[in-house]
Amino acid sequence: MRIHRYGDASAIQADDVPRPAPAPGEVLVRVAGTSFNPSEIGWRSGLLRAVAELDLPWTLGGEVSGTVVEAGAGVTALAPGDRVVGRVDDGGAAAEYLTAPASTLVAAPAAAPLAHAAALPIAGLTAWQAVFEHARIAPRQRVLVNGAGGGVGGFAVQLAKHAGAYVIATASGRSAEAVRALGADQIVDYTAGPLADALDEPVDALLHLVPASGKKAAALVRPGGVAVSATVPLPAAAGTRAVHFVARNDTDQLAALVALVDAGAVRVDVAATRPLTDLAAVHREAEAGLLRGKTILTPCG
Repeated sequence: MRIHRYGDASAIQADDVPRPAPAPGEVLVRVAGTSFNPSEIGWRSGLLRAVAELDLPWTLGGEVSGTVVEAGAGVTALAPGDRVVGRVDDGGAAAEYLTAPASTLVAAPAAAPLAHAAALPIAGLTAWQAVFEHARIAPRQRVLVNGAGGGVGGFAVQLAKHAGAYVIATASGRSAEAVRALGADQIVDYTAGPLADALDEPVDALLHLVPASGKKAAALVRPGGVAVSATVPLPAAAGTRAVHFVARNDTDQLAALVALVDAGAVRVDVAATRPLTDLAAVHREAEAGLLRGKTILTPCG
């Protein structure tokens, strides 16, 4: 599924191209699944051209799960038949086959369907870095996850609970039960009124995961606490720390996240699995605000 031009979702088209061959240090992966991420709207539309110009035509798909079918020269850590998962920063996962550096892939979780594992790399790593690196969540802290109904939010709720926190999650009525099932201690319906009215005391940490301004949410952080945003920069209220970050690829963290999935501490919550040819429709639905959680796209439907 490629774009030959920047534009709306109609720019996405299915192309038949030769199956790629792995270069030295790479493996060829038969794709089981890729996952939709909102950032792909920015790449497709051209809004992120200031960050990087795409080499058009460009294949969508920034994370992959699948099976190694061929290893290039010099690859010793992976072999044909291995089930893998990883983040692919140059795209290419929205396809039947993908070549990727072997160093960017880790063993896929055994406890989740292989296609579903594609939900882990981008959303999971973003949540991991928010919780453990930037907020440094500790047991018994009060943590507000703003945007818990999204893909990153679902992992953030689970990882904050794993760290021992009391988790307050914002979610609409449409996603409240799914967020509660992931372990949130308190659900706040952000459509019902101001966040401040729903909290009886300040929080130790805010994880801001929605593109809207988080100024009002940041004001709920106690002095000495931290407001972490993976979207827009936040103002630091008096006596607090504010962190804005862009998640990076980290295979050690991804392997640790996979281990938590296999241990049953983290669940891969997939809202929908759809055929890869639905990708343009998924983009349209996301732009209309109709998606919840993670949507997996599979070459076989």
